[in-house]
Amino acid sequence: MSGIIAISGKSGCGNSTVSGLVAKALGFGLVNFTFKNLAEERGMSFEDIVSKSQADDSFDLEVDRRQVDLARNGDSVVGSRLAIWLLAKDADLRVYLWASPAVRAARIRSREGSASHADPAFTMARDESDHARYLRLYGFDNDDFVDADLVINTERFKPDSIADLVVRAWRLRKD
Repeated sequence: MSGIIAISGKSGCGNSTVSGLVAKALGFGLVNFTFKNLAEERGMSFEDIVSKSQADDSFDLEVDRRQVDLARNGDSVVGSRLAIWLLAKDADLRVYLWASPAVRAARIRSREGSASHADPAFTMARDESDHARYLRLYGFDNDDFVDADLVINTERFKPDSIADLVVRAWRLRKD
């Protein structure tokens, strides 16, 4: 079975982890190009990219264009904040991962340590900024995931179990 699985959610929901597990389970390519990748390519800090993206749409547009282009190269699992919206017509399965702001901030703190983007206030401010930018750039409300085929509360399941749910949903849709 071939196709595209789009997995979205806000920072700290498990997009990267779950997308990687699903891609591995299905033998699909993983597409997870983010601001972190762009910052690394340009020799900038992540915080600097996030800050500059608020005034310069080219950062978002480049990341999003590259995600879509990479997804269309073959069987893929795309993990990004906007995958389910950007690939609405291309994706065969759209999954939204959800977690509360407090849990997401704790996860980011756990994985990032003392980095400034691990601060809950930074996470919440980034959510608000992202939301406004996505509405302005694309007309997408990333708080409205009604068109997702599957919504998973990631506070209730471990990443392996979430990936298993996605793989099962993929197989059910393709049967």
